[in-house]
Amino acid sequence: MFFLLGRCSYLFEFSPIALNFVLIVGSCTAIFASTTGLFQNDMKRVIAYSTCSQLGYMIFACGLSSYQVGIFHLSNHAFFKALLFLGAGSVIHAVSDEQDMRRMGGLKNLLPFSYAVIVIGSLALIGFPFLTGFYSKDTILEIAFAKYSVLGHFAYYLGSFAAFFTAFYSVRLLFLVFLSDPNSTRNITFNAHEGSWFLTFPLFILSLFSVLIGFLSKEAFIGFGTKFWGTSIFILPQNYLLSDIEFINLFAKLFPLILTLAGFSLAYFLYSFELNRFLILKKKSFFKYFYSFLNKKWYFDRFYNQYISQTILNLSYTFTYKDIDRGLLEKVGPTGIVQALFVLINSLKPLQSGFMYHYLFFISSSIFLVIFLISSKSFILLILETLLFFLVLAIIVK
Repeated sequence: MFFLLGRCSYLFEFSPIALNFVLIVGSCTAIFASTTGLFQNDMKRVIAYSTCSQLGYMIFACGLSSYQVGIFHLSNHAFFKALLFLGAGSVIHAVSDEQDMRRMGGLKNLLPFSYAVIVIGSLALIGFPFLTGFYSKDTILEIAFAKYSVLGHFAYYLGSFAAFFTAFYSVRLLFLVFLSDPNSTRNITFNAHEGSWFLTFPLFILSLFSVLIGFLSKEAFIGFGTKFWGTSIFILPQNYLLSDIEFINLFAKLFPLILTLAGFSLAYFLYSFELNRFLILKKKSFFKYFYSFLNKKWYFDRFYNQYISQTILNLSYTFTYKDIDRGLLEKVGPTGIVQALFVLINSLKPLQSGFMYHYLFFISSSIFLVIFLISSKSFILLILETLLFFLVLAIIVK
């Protein structure tokens, strides 16, 4: 989908409405997925929602006519997100396939390599300065601000607060899995171990790319005058905003970084020093509704299943199954044919009277009809004569 947006830049550039729609959808996706990941408890699910959030950044980069920056973020994201997923797999493998972060904890010293690579991947994900994610995500947000429009600033602020939430749940993941007290069983904790060389070597390679690839590839992807894209991407001159980001004010450049550091610090403070108060806050009734709202993905799944998919299923049962499949198709199909044959056979039964003169009458009438039809020249007359014959026959039988 995202690649298709980039390849269709020749179409989108001449449709401001389409670009604005893509911008709104992308920015809303970024904030939705980042807030949903705040209170997920499955380790891989947290990383998956961060993927959805980063896809939101890529999409609204296309809505800003910065297709090359979106693909640059896609390229960077591939390395640190692969590192996070494979690192999560390494941890899950070490703790007997447990994925619930609430049943982990205390793995920093038991899995030091996995801890290191997930720290690198998390820092790259939140856009920590001079790591891979920093070069592309901050560029997207600066372009959104440099657009100097209502929708541009809308996407900028949503993307900035999405960075805050991303930093929060990344630190939460690190704390629950590695830094908190052990919460798993004694047997699982004492048997936790790093994977083999075949499992750890790819993580080492990906960690290097998660640190260096953004810096090494930024000039090729988004450098001024780069010929990397050739004619594969088309941008109208008035929509090209990369040159404008050099002139935005310093606060607009630093605001996403400030929110990122704030989310990082808030999560570390809550889970390291104020965990007991945070647990008391979680027990409050208003927080339970808030927690449930985010944990249940803003109730989108419930709304979709209850009001859309269930409505479609009901309509399918009533209209498609009952009215068409078991109704129309059955009446003109097997059931209808059987009933028609049954009626026809019952109508023909009286002809089997057992009297010879009845049979002679039918035979002579049939011969007369065949001769009469053969001698007819008009097809319409032929049909009318046939109908007339059967009508007379039915009257005689009665």
